[in-house]
This record gives sequence, C-alpha cells and structure tokens, in this order.
Amino acid sequence: MKKTGWIFLLISAFTFAQKPALDQQINSILKDKKATVGISVSGFENGFKYSKNADKKLPMQSVFKFHIATAVLDFVDKGKLSLNQKILLDQSNLLENTWSPLRDKYPNGNVEVSLSEILDFTVAQSDNNGCDIMLKLLGGPQTVQKFMDSKGVKNFQIKYNEEAMHKDWNAQYENYSTTASITDVLRKFFDGKLLSKKSTDYLMKVMLGTKTGTNKLVEQLPKNTPVAHKTGASGKNNKGLTGAENDMGIITLPNGKHYAITVFVSNSTETDAVNCKIISDVSKVVWDHFNK
Repeated sequence: MKKTGWIFLLISAFTFAQKPALDQQINSILKDKKATVGISVSGFENGFKYSKNADKKLPMQSVFKFHIATAVLDFVDKGKLSLNQKILLDQSNLLENTWSPLRDKYPNGNVEVSLSEILDFTVAQSDNNGCDIMLKLLGGPQTVQKFMDSKGVKNFQIKYNEEAMHKDWNAQYENYSTTASITDVLRKFFDGKLLSKKSTDYLMKVMLGTKTGTNKLVEQLPKNTPVAHKTGASGKNNKGLTGAENDMGIITLPNGKHYAITVFVSNSTETDAVNCKIISDVSKVVWDHFNK
C-alpha cells in the first residue's frame, strides 16, 4: 500500500476513536433533558462528521433567514435585484408586536432604505419585518424552496413567513429542516456552490456580525473566535413548550481551518436558559474536540 493510503487509514482510525469520546460528552449534556435535540457537525478540511438525531425534521424558526438571504443574493447575482435598490418602509411592512430592530430604528416609517440594510438587519439581528420584506421581493417562500431544491438541498421546507408564524404556533413546524441538511447547506455556501464569490463573502461578513444568541454557539468559545452564524427561537406557547431554540454556523479554528455546527433544540419543556445552555455546552465540547 502506498504511504498516502496508510496515512489515510491512520487518520480514519484516529477520527473513529475520537467519536465515542465526543458522543459520551454530548450524551451527558443531553441526559434527562426534556427536549428533542438535533446535532450535526462537519469538519471542512479533515472530513470529520458527527450527528445525533440529525435526520429529524425540526422547526427552523429564524435560521431560515439564512436560506432567504441566499435566495435574495442569488437574485442579486442574476441582476434581478440590487443591494443598493431602495425599499420604502411604511406601516404596511413595519408591523408591530414582532421582533424588529429595523422598526425601532425607523419607528415612523416613510423612509427608503437599501436592500443591503434590510438584509443586514434580517440576518445579523434576526429582524422579522426585514425577513418578510425580502420574502415579498422574492415572490414568496416558494422562491426560496425552488432555489434550495435547485442546489440539491434535501430535507428542507419553507412555507410560511414570520407574520404567519406569529399568527399560528403550528406554522413553524411547516418551516423545517434536518440539522444534517443545515450543515450540508453551510458547506455548499462555504464552498461557493450557492452564490458568487462576491455574494458569499458579503453574506459571510454579515453572519460574522450576528448580534443575537450570544448565549448559544459563541458563549463558551474563546473571545473573538470568528463565528458566522444564524440563530432561531420560537419562545414558549401557553403550555410552556418551546418549539425551537436553534443556532447554526461556520466556525474558524485558530489553525485557520473550519467546521460547521448545527444544534436545534425542539419541543422542549425546559427553561429558555437550559435550552440555550444545551447549545452552548455542545458547542464547547465540539470546539475542544477540534482543538485537541
């Protein structure tokens, strides 16, 4: 056998030996938790894979704003939209009673802002009004679905916008993905298989500036670790059930290599703090695994 073959076998054996240790740590984090937790991890350069419940279709909540943003940027790449184009903000698209830093910035509306500002608010600050403005520009969720289908993204479905999810608790379950699918789409994005280099770099920069979910994937990582991520959260219904507490992202290691991690906590009767700590703890043990 050639030397390269032996090296590959040794690396494979080493990776395989490490997996049970990581699995053990993750099992202890999830022990006795009243929640369904989907986890998917992929090392981009070393081929490492880890999954737990990664094939379960779980509600994405605001994680789907990443998919929406890629569909918008695909339109930009094709010349159908421009990041510089102006969009009028008014009472029809600055809805009350929803998370919207964009509305907080322009409370009176009647102002034109660029598509790039709306996209930035939507992804980095998870703005719900910005999300629905972008979906309307695209012609609805079906355009995002079509784009993802065309890129070979499996086990992903988007049917409803934020406004619809706010009106009906069950609508979120129709906007689902598996965590394996999310990690796969992050890999495609990173490899430039979704968008042009310019659009990929642009969205990567926006995601690196994400301001939500400081108590999730990023919480226990070393300060200033580059994490390009997108969070999602449903809050609780009147029965104390959390539909989704999610985070996914691409993490850059000190050695310059990368991995994608997706953690979805679904149908949980735990507190918000416990749900977020599950994500934070899983992120920490995965980080430690890659930095051995």
